[in-house]
This record gives sequence, structure tokens and C-alpha cells, in this order.
Amino acid sequence: MNIIEVLRYMGVMMELEFRRIMHDRTELYTRAIQPILWLVLYGTVMSIVRAIPTGNVSYIAYITPGILLQSTTFVSVFFGLQMVWERESGVLKKLLTTPLPRSSIVIGRSMAAGIRSLFQILLIVPVAMLLGVQFINVAFFILSVLIIFLVSGGFASLSIIIASFMKTRERFMGIGQAITMPLFFASNALYPVELMPKAIQYFAYFNPMSYAVSATRALMITGDLSTLLFDILAIMIFDIIIFIFASLAFKRIIE
Repeated sequence: MNIIEVLRYMGVMMELEFRRIMHDRTELYTRAIQPILWLVLYGTVMSIVRAIPTGNVSYIAYITPGILLQSTTFVSVFFGLQMVWERESGVLKKLLTTPLPRSSIVIGRSMAAGIRSLFQILLIVPVAMLLGVQFINVAFFILSVLIIFLVSGGFASLSIIIASFMKTRERFMGIGQAITMPLFFASNALYPVELMPKAIQYFAYFNPMSYAVSATRALMITGDLSTLLFDILAIMIFDIIIFIFASLAFKRIIE
């Protein structure tokens, strides 16, 4: 099995996800409601209050990258629900009979979740622009979207690990909700890490969303690239580690 065949399989998985979205876009629209409300209601109110220091940018602009990450992470973490359904329908057993290595199946399915993340961005960014958010330039914006795409793949792999332990969709829903909220609130998505209690600050330093938000905020809003390489390195380490564990856990899903 060469790398070309593995990449081709990953492309097939992403194309399949794209076709699913085009066939039924209702889920995309409904999942975009919550992040839009975060921007329109919470962002507007906190901008008036001015209780959180955000430097030279408005509060709505400050939280826009975090809201994008929250939205795409939510979509990615619950991507495992589809894996649970495919286990029940027998699709996953058929995948394991193919000559493809398990790692390519996991990475291919995980990166397919990134396709949904891209559509979330297309729905949320226009709303942010209507609220007055200004992005630095197109090149930086595209790079930030690629970072969101990579992070989404990592969180989708996390959902595969969860799916390997949760045998029913109801249990998966509960644990998925319990994971997404702490990841969001214990990051720098809504406020600087320095404002958090010390114990939560330590968690934020190990939270991959903190580095994803930092990188996308620098590229989209502030232009401060001083920590960009470190943030990207942290994201890549997170993805590699989670891909390895998801590959090891994949066979457990069908047991």
C-alpha cells in the first residue's frame, strides 16, 4: 500500500462527505445558529460592557476566531455519532475487510469532518463581517482556514476514540457534550487565559483549542505572528498523537 493510494482514499472520504452535505444541508444551517447567536448576542453585549481587555480590536472581532473553532469543534466531536451508526449498520466491518491500513481509514474519515467545518465557516464569517469584523487579508484568512481544517480532523479522531468506548448513540451524545463545553470555556476563545483562575490556566495550556484559537486570531484579526509557529507545532503534535490513538482504537469500535 503506497502513499498515493492512501491519499486517494482520503480524498474519496472527503468527496463522500461533500456529497452528503450537498444532498442535505439542513444540519449545517441548524448548527450555525448557536455560533451566530454567540456573535450577535453575547459579543454585542460584552462589547458594550467592555469588561474584558482585548487590546486594539473590538470584542466581537476578538471572539470571532474562538466562535469559529467552537462551531467546528462541536461538529467534529459529534462526527463520531456517524461512526456509531455505521457500526450498527455493518458498514465499518466492510471497511476493515479492505486492504487499506487502519490509520488511513481513521485519518480519511477524520479529515472528512473538516469538510463540514469549512461550510460552517462560510455561514458564520459573513455574519461576523456584518457586525463590523475586519479580517487582515485573504492570504492569512486562507491559512487560518487550513488550520481550522487540521484541528477539526484532530477533534474528529477524538470522537472516533470516544465512539470506540460508547456503544450507543445516547451515551455518545452525553460524553460529547461533556467534552466540547470544557474545551471551549477553558481556552482563550472568549477571554485571555490570564483572567482565568490558576487551576484552569494550567488546563488551558494543555488545551489544543487554545493554540488553535491563538493561531487563527493572529492570522484573522491581530496580525501578531510572534507565537504562530509554536501554535501550529502544538496543533500538529495534537493531531499526530490523536490520530495514532484513534487508529489503535478503531478496531474496538466494531467489537
